[in-house]
Amino acid sequence: MTTSFDEISLKLEKLTNLSQGYKAYLYDCDGTLADNMGAHKETYIKVAADKGHQIEGDIIDELAGWPVIKVIEEINKRYNTSFDPQEFMDLKYKLFLDQYIENTLPVIHVVEHLKNHAEKIRIGVVSGSKRPAVEKTLKVLGIDNLVEVMVCAGETERGKPYADPFLKAAELLQVNPEDCLVFEDGEAGTVAAEAAGMKWVRIDRL
Repeated sequence: MTTSFDEISLKLEKLTNLSQGYKAYLYDCDGTLADNMGAHKETYIKVAADKGHQIEGDIIDELAGWPVIKVIEEINKRYNTSFDPQEFMDLKYKLFLDQYIENTLPVIHVVEHLKNHAEKIRIGVVSGSKRPAVEKTLKVLGIDNLVEVMVCAGETERGKPYADPFLKAAELLQVNPEDCLVFEDGEAGTVAAEAAGMKWVRIDRL
């Protein structure tokens, strides 16, 4: 269903009103800045199918924000599969980069929020995806030059839902955690933000 201009404007206004008084904004990438969760879901399902297993997309929605390798480990538990997490992840990323990423669309109100505050507020992206995919996604969205720091999968000891990625982003931006506002679309991200002592906004619930 297409979002109307009025709906986008209203969501952008809500985001702007909710985000007053902070020194840094930390945005999730997939599902928050980028309207690409459907594509990510398809790549999980396709790689599993190529290996002879059928998985449902619901688990991908449920685990939104988790590092990819942790999602694969959870798939193994629930489906009693024995996917090699590193191999599966590499195949998933290759499929996503080769066939999906160029068609990534923005979550318009979030991307516009970032653009409106760049160079006024410190800007970071904290993602459960690997750096090459995040860098490419931000480039496709036309905002790669506005993001000051990125913290991606594998760059901290623990990923979301632990606080580590958000704390690292705050450290890189030289901003106290309590002065950061997190924008997320999944529970793993909001749990991580709270663990880091940061306030958050669920952009899918505006």
